[in-house]
Amino acid sequence: MPNKTTPRPHFLWMPLLIAVAVVVGIFIGNRFTSRRYAADNDRKLNTILNLIANDYVDTINIDDLIEQSIPEILSNLDPHTAYFSAEEIKAANQELSGSFSGIGISFMILNDTVNVVEVIPGGPSEKVGILAGDRIISIDDSTFVGEKVSNNDVMKRLRGDNGTKVKLGIKRSNTPKTLNFIVTRGDIPVNSVDASYMLDKTTGYVKVNQFGRTTFDEFITAMGTLKTEGAKRYIIDLRGNGGGYMEMAVFMANEFLHNNQLIVYTKGRYKRDDSQFWSDGNGNFQDAEVVVLIDEFTASASEIFAGALQDNDRGLVVGCRSFGKGLVQQQLTLPDSSAIRLTIARYYTPSGRCIQKDYKGGSMSYEKELYDRYMNGEIYSQDSMKIDKSQIFTTSTGRTVYGGGGIVPDIFVPRDTSGITSYYIDVANAGLPQKFAFNYVNRNRKALTQMTDYKQYLRTLPSDDILLGEFVDYATTQGVPARWYYINQSRDVLLTSIKALIARDIFGNEAFYPIYNRNDNTIAAALKALNKHKANFPIRPSK
Repeated sequence: MPNKTTPRPHFLWMPLLIAVAVVVGIFIGNRFTSRRYAADNDRKLNTILNLIANDYVDTINIDDLIEQSIPEILSNLDPHTAYFSAEEIKAANQELSGSFSGIGISFMILNDTVNVVEVIPGGPSEKVGILAGDRIISIDDSTFVGEKVSNNDVMKRLRGDNGTKVKLGIKRSNTPKTLNFIVTRGDIPVNSVDASYMLDKTTGYVKVNQFGRTTFDEFITAMGTLKTEGAKRYIIDLRGNGGGYMEMAVFMANEFLHNNQLIVYTKGRYKRDDSQFWSDGNGNFQDAEVVVLIDEFTASASEIFAGALQDNDRGLVVGCRSFGKGLVQQQLTLPDSSAIRLTIARYYTPSGRCIQKDYKGGSMSYEKELYDRYMNGEIYSQDSMKIDKSQIFTTSTGRTVYGGGGIVPDIFVPRDTSGITSYYIDVANAGLPQKFAFNYVNRNRKALTQMTDYKQYLRTLPSDDILLGEFVDYATTQGVPARWYYINQSRDVLLTSIKALIARDIFGNEAFYPIYNRNDNTIAAALKALNKHKANFPIRPSK
């Protein structure tokens, strides 16, 4: 008789067999059922989080841990798939559709540092001299760099009530010193069209800074006004425009295209993410001559507009190669009102070019690409422009265009460095032209506000010699000594900036751009192109 305490062999192996059967069942289920796979991963993640919550040596805020982990996971996908907290989503929606109170910048966090991507024209930061490309390293004398800096932290620190002040420590690439700026927060209007005016008797100019909810309405109103003023040809300035809502770019392009012309299409992993957008033939400017201005900060929806007009030979693109952002994001709202913007497709221009530049080198390499353009001389020389000549495409009339990331302009215009001396850099870095303009307006506000327009204001200004002398004296009191050899070289750019900034403080952007653009080489090149191709739109291949 067997010992009662000794298990029979089949009882000994039964638990093991059951366990193996369960494992095999799970394996088979995972192989053939995606839902089971997702459920197992959910259990795995929940198990890990519970272990940390219950057994880790230190007390951990699990919610914070999750918030920090999600961006890390998404960063392994592509540069534009991103996670946004509920507060960040609210702020982003405000920037595209309404207004908010803050310092007037767009930013991104790169290498644990807040980088200024765009300074909103006429906003508080622009008025004190903060520039795109600046890096914020301290806020209110407290160091503000490191792995724990988040988008939410930045907005909490920079946004605030009207009239409150914030001190920013800035690192700028052309000086080793930390630059300090005190910015007074204010309401930031979110207007898409900065300015529209007549460059000459027949040429209208429209500056579009983003593609928000109101962009098309603002654009069509501006274009209609210019048309009544005699415009027969148009320059659309998209320099510095980082994009926004794709449909606004499609609506704008439709205004210039004849019926049944392809505007843009998308291709994704699945057919459901493929789409095509065609013109409907109801545009108000189908026969107007048009030039689009772009630069290295022109991205996304801006590139869709420029590519549509270029590939359909409806207009010329002038400037330098655009940014190269052609990934389509779908915003997926999570239960706590946070969201993931997940890349689901790529944009293609009508000729078949993919707008997106390469991102296989990782996020650091991707963001450094713009810096490399400067270092390699692409911004200053057409011969240095990076063109992938293996990706050759043709427009509707047979012109050659290139893929490989971004929109390559039809006419390259190098960055104008004339007048940029060490003196100019010193005063610009300190924000002195903005501060001088602000003080000048304050001293003369009563007289200036009685003027009807900026043209009258220009006629009442003191002579250029007197105005420049006043500025140099002011700069001296601010710690930048007069160096007349360099001042004379920078004379034109200084005077143009000062006059435009004073005009902006009185009349807004509608006065700033007509003055500031007077010496703009890219606009001059656009006008030259319009004159050369007069009555020859659509554009034809060169013979």
